[in-house]
Amino acid sequence: MEYLFICYPNCSTCKKAESWLKDQGIEFAKRNIKEDNPSVSELSQWLNMSELPIQKFFNTSGKLYRDHDVKTKLTFLSEEELVDLLASDGMMVKRPILVSSDKVLVGFKEVFWNQELLK
Repeated sequence: MEYLFICYPNCSTCKKAESWLKDQGIEFAKRNIKEDNPSVSELSQWLNMSELPIQKFFNTSGKLYRDHDVKTKLTFLSEEELVDLLASDGMMVKRPILVSSDKVLVGFKEVFWNQELLK
């Protein structure tokens, strides 16, 4: 299976996830989320595939999230407007993201990745 690993190189969680993938022998293509942020189309597709609420795609601990008062905007913006906001800057998006043809994992929780990828 082909995987796309979307990360921010300075992120410690992304480094842990990348190390875990390598330790498991899982091959992946790597993409820097700051240099090549996800498009509206990609985010919409991933949102549907993941079946997660859109809030899970936001980097809630990031400066941009706070500066743009996204917590408040989540209560009144439409999903389309929120996807546009996510696509406006890769640093707005929670990372890492691991994408395959049938799966999207957002954030890194080793136990969950074990369940999802090592079945």
